Amino acid sequence: MSLLHRVALTFVKNIGPTLAKSLVAHFGDAEKVFSASAVKLLKVPGIGEKTVGQLDFDVALKKAENELKFIEKNGVEVIFYTDAKYPKRLKSCNDSPVLLYAKGDADLNTQHIVSIVGTRNATEYGKQLCRQLIEELQQHNVLVVSGLALGIDVAIHKECLKQNVPTVGVIGHGLDRMYPSQNRATAEKMLENGGLLSEYPSGTIPDRENFPQRNRIVAGIADATIVVEASIKGGALITAEIANSYNRDVFAFPGRLGDEFSEGCNFLIRNNKAQLLTCVADLAYSLGWEKKDSVKRVIEQYVLPLDLSSDESLIFNFIKENNGPLAIDDLSIKTSMPTSKLAMNLLNMEMQGYIRSLPGKTYCIS
Repeated sequence: MSLLHRVALTFVKNIGPTLAKSLVAHFGDAEKVFSASAVKLLKVPGIGEKTVGQLDFDVALKKAENELKFIEKNGVEVIFYTDAKYPKRLKSCNDSPVLLYAKGDADLNTQHIVSIVGTRNATEYGKQLCRQLIEELQQHNVLVVSGLALGIDVAIHKECLKQNVPTVGVIGHGLDRMYPSQNRATAEKMLENGGLLSEYPSGTIPDRENFPQRNRIVAGIADATIVVEASIKGGALITAEIANSYNRDVFAFPGRLGDEFSEGCNFLIRNNKAQLLTCVADLAYSLGWEKKDSVKRVIEQYVLPLDLSSDESLIFNFIKENNGPLAIDDLSIKTSMPTSKLAMNLLNMEMQGYIRSLPGKTYCIS
């Protein structure tokens, strides 16, 4: 396909990502879209006479010509949604961008990717969690994605740079500027081990509405989204909500009751919109990241838990035999135990590390 026409497709008024993909699928490539007659365009699902009458192909092509000059001068890579380099996880999201602008050397399809987000008003508690999180993620060969905003986002990026973990910042403006400006030095260092990503062409200013749009890329590009600290309102909870809509795993660190910038995390956990996270081992287990030898050791531990009572052993065996999370109501029926007694046994087993509680009052082997 012509790079000019790929870029121009994103400049056509009234053509969003979904319709742009429909046009390319219908005609075979972006260039043929621009040469199609009105009659042929009307045959594309989702396009009516009003839309066709407002198509400004010539204006879009002129803007694309100027954008290509910027791209060439600044070493920007253009990744179209049909390219092999396009993030496969993001591609599965129905509202994913048709085109991405990238700088750096990040592999956007690496085996493990997590997005980490949080408040712009990071506390010392939040910054400490960032340090601990990246230190533990290091052993899993993870690409870390965030939004390069103030607070938790930039703290995550900086920790990745310190610990040599590749990291990508998804920005809500063109690659010709940096917002906020105080993150410029961090962004430049990220190009050496990770990079920057945007769906916006040069000249796009950091308008308020761009950032919720940016958040869908942060959520869609990763296996899971982790919320470190967040107030009850803000971009981090939007990102978590989007990740849930994509059926991606969401995790949140709990915070102290009453702390403003833990209220959002506690809300997510309380409403089963995020799994409680205390360490990377929780994340690795849920996402199936354990190394084979680690899995083997866990399986060996299943065989003979020596310090369980007879009731606890009964519960343990039912959960183990289920080959998946088992709800507390089902456990009560299988074990013939009153819910109150069962809950006490489950709590004791969880404290000993034999089982884990999951959203929906379900339990699995730890």
